[in-house]
Amino acid sequence: MDTPKTAEFAHIGKSVVVKGDLTGSEDLYVDGQVEGSIDLQGNSLTVGPNGQIRANVSAKTVIVQGKLEGNINATERVDFRKSAIAVGDVITQRVAIEEGAYFKGKVEINKEAPKQAPNPALSGTTGSARSSPLPKTAVTETK
Repeated sequence: MDTPKTAEFAHIGKSVVVKGDLTGSEDLYVDGQVEGSIDLQGNSLTVGPNGQIRANVSAKTVIVQGKLEGNINATERVDFRKSAIAVGDVITQRVAIEEGAYFKGKVEINKEAPKQAPNPALSGTTGSARSSPLPKTAVTETK
């Protein structure tokens, strides 16, 4: 999977250098350099084999084939391919690290949002009372 599967995606080529905050509402393929931050909520980021990113990343899915230095917050999945070199912390629901990939950082796995049945005790009530959701992250500490 060298390029995203969707028809709508932006491409940053090998010779392009971007410095600053990058946001978008389509999938992004980076084979150039990006320095700053990348925010693609609901979309995917693919760092190509020539891509060099020094940024904190927020996206639905992140696939790294090149170099990425920064924290990754992916709502669904992070995939480090065998040519990946990544340094930074990862927060996601699923992570895959191929043999040969280099990763240095902390991984925090979010549990999927629980599918709750409607609470019969709350049905038919009026007002603005809300139940607080369960925490979505699982963190274990060892001493």
